[in-house]
Amino acid sequence: MGGLVAVRGLAPASLSGFAVGYVGADGQERHDGLVAAAAVAFEAVPPVRSFPVYRGQRNNTGLWWPATTGALVGFESWLERNHLTLLDFDPVVVAISSQPFWLLLDDDAGRRRSHAPDFFARLADGTGVVIDVRPATRVRPKDAAVFATTRRACAEAGWEYRLVHEPDAVLMASVRWLAGYRHPRCLRPAAAGVVFADPLPLMDGAERLGDALATLPTVFHLLWCGWLGVDLAVPLSEASLVTAADR
Repeated sequence: MGGLVAVRGLAPASLSGFAVGYVGADGQERHDGLVAAAAVAFEAVPPVRSFPVYRGQRNNTGLWWPATTGALVGFESWLERNHLTLLDFDPVVVAISSQPFWLLLDDDAGRRRSHAPDFFARLADGTGVVIDVRPATRVRPKDAAVFATTRRACAEAGWEYRLVHEPDAVLMASVRWLAGYRHPRCLRPAAAGVVFADPLPLMDGAERLGDALATLPTVFHLLWCGWLGVDLAVPLSEASLVTAADR
């Protein structure tokens, strides 16, 4: 989540002055120009920065287990964790990594600067997405300049760039609830798609499947996976209308 900072390293390797520093599959540090870096599977690289934990720490760091890949992904704040949850929930996201690379450039004074985006996501169509997470009220002018520079670099590399802030509270509450049932162990054989062929209140459908205590985890898991659909713009409740999704 840090801004551009002075670092030492190799000279930028692209005509625009941008380069990318990252850790390769062999554990060795690498520096590439953006054209070469665009071919790197950044969704599978280790973080370029650690996630320290210490007494008196004001931010909340941790690891998220994504159902998308099953490989732990680090975060440095609750806001980052929330967006990581939303990426995991998004059916078009097939892989996610955190702190994937340093974006390197030389400023007008000839000093080397760098910025590590928070996440890199790979979409089902092959698109790479670079994501920075920051509360809307904490984007200072110098931060905005960093994010604008990152956006330009992503455009050169052919990546999509997203600067995200606080997600909708209702959506986030529902997705976090469903995330508790994201693990495949929550799935039990059931004709959920048949039961919910037409819109049906969530609890009614669960009870038609059997004992609601046993069937609700499966219903929530299918909602998480997108096999069942529900309007997440309103709070999720036992009366929420659920239907089989068109997958």
